[in-house]
Amino acid sequence: MSVTVQEILRELTAFAPPELACSWDNVGLLVDAGRPVDKVLTALDITPDVVQEAAAAGCQLIVSHHPVIFNPMKHITADDVPALLLQNGISGICMHTNLDATAGGVNDTLADLLGISREDRRNFAENCGRVGSVPATTVADLARFCAEHLHTAVKYVDSGKPVTRLAEVSGGGGSYLQEAIDEGADCLVTGEAAHHIALLARQKGIGLVVAGHWGTEQGIADVLAARLQQAFPALTVHHAAADTDPYTYLTV
Repeated sequence: MSVTVQEILRELTAFAPPELACSWDNVGLLVDAGRPVDKVLTALDITPDVVQEAAAAGCQLIVSHHPVIFNPMKHITADDVPALLLQNGISGICMHTNLDATAGGVNDTLADLLGISREDRRNFAENCGRVGSVPATTVADLARFCAEHLHTAVKYVDSGKPVTRLAEVSGGGGSYLQEAIDEGADCLVTGEAAHHIALLARQKGIGLVVAGHWGTEQGIADVLAARLQQAFPALTVHHAAADTDPYTYLTV
């Protein structure tokens, strides 16, 4: 039994209200193909490969974290992803910083994986990060854990101190290092951090684990798939197999 895109949009906006999004963001139903939906793919990014997978599977909707339209588009070609979606009759709903901030969203998913206690967990970094207590560990062990469970390459700055209070900001959260320090964190886990942030971490004696933008956020596609499947049992919902890390990592 098909449902409408608007019904699915209402479910998703109840989970991650658009008013939680940053002012610069672009969230919601960004591509509307005007078709009823019985099959859905979820993904971190809507790429040409994800669109191709959706079309081959007969999906009418892709729900992603990153917006398929972000910067103003002054022209569009047949190879651009929004055009590919419309050519294949596929709508696109994108839940970005509102999904970062909302309870049970991207950052709670990462915080749960990292073992940050729910009892004293606090929001920080414009509500897009989480900080709280963890069982005593080390920066190196956190980095190894991230490499194993986030399926990505990891680099880190080792403070040489135990970690009992951990902060995390998924994606490009390195700029929140000072806020993590102000929150009393012993270490920050994030997806991306500039060189000067690594220098600041060393200077301040705080651990820093940089585990990749894709790695720290890709788990949300499974959360979205499970939520939509529960809300709409008649739908067929899958995390796209083509939703993969864009980087290839060297091993030496």
